[in-house]
Amino acid sequence: MQVKKLIKIILALLFLCLVFILLCNLWVVYCTRQYNYFSINNLPSNDVALVLGTSRSSEKGKENLFFKYRMEATARLFKEGKIKYIILSGNNDSQYYNEPLDMQRALLNLGIPENVMTLDFAGFRTFDSIIRCKEVFNQDNFTIISQNFHNARALYIAHNEGIQAISFAAQDVPDGYSLRTLVREYLARPKAVLDVHVLRPSADVTSNKEIRKK
Repeated sequence: MQVKKLIKIILALLFLCLVFILLCNLWVVYCTRQYNYFSINNLPSNDVALVLGTSRSSEKGKENLFFKYRMEATARLFKEGKIKYIILSGNNDSQYYNEPLDMQRALLNLGIPENVMTLDFAGFRTFDSIIRCKEVFNQDNFTIISQNFHNARALYIAHNEGIQAISFAAQDVPDGYSLRTLVREYLARPKAVLDVHVLRPSADVTSNKEIRKK
């Protein structure tokens, strides 16, 4: 009997977890849908854009389409006059991995002048990128640039931190391109809700040092 009771408890907990994940996803998307833009013509202009980092290459060494489309969207918004300055926020946790620098190089190749770009080397997570944009770079009104699925979470964090953010959805990748990324995002949204309302993790807001190759 004890084994059956334990199984029932485990199943009940799993069910509650699934419900929590589903509700968080629905809530995050619902709260942010009106601030996520797909059309450049409809996108309000902002002085500053925050570009959320991702790896330049996939795990198999091929071009990462998330990265490619995100950079192309950023360049297009700048050239269309929708943004004037660009903060490139990503992971630089070692001398061999530098998302901000990779993004800068890609944007330089797309014709974006270097002097409008600021690199944030400690955007280890979306939460960090949003908090640092406000606390380190003194911005509380900016345009987030990433793919649609990612923008919802970033906007939710921003709005709950008192930031007047909107977002532009970069071109999405083909269906089935990266199922793991989509699953990870589906799980990341409940974590964002917990971070904002319960956990309140600390983000480094004291420095912005690049880890360079020696």
